[in-house]
Amino acid sequence: MTASFSRILRQAGLILALAASLSALSSRQSFAFSAEAQQMCTSDAFRLCSSEIPNIPKITACMVKHRSELSSGCRSVMDRDLTAQKKKVATTDSE
Repeated sequence: MTASFSRILRQAGLILALAASLSALSSRQSFAFSAEAQQMCTSDAFRLCSSEIPNIPKITACMVKHRSELSSGCRSVMDRDLTAQKKKVATTDSE
């Protein structure tokens, strides 16, 4: 295994671990990707937003900025998760 490939695998593991931790600890004001979005979007995150790794909020902003360049699967789950999060925040804020 090359050093470059090992580094990429380590970074992918770090991203997934951080994303999972943030998902578990997320408050109503923050956005947490579903496990499906994390799976579908990891390669897009590396391709489009590697300079933002491991900052999850910056990765999220970068992915939204590059929405038109995302793979169709990633774009689909991100759109679904963002819509669900907006509805959740709107419902919680109206209580």
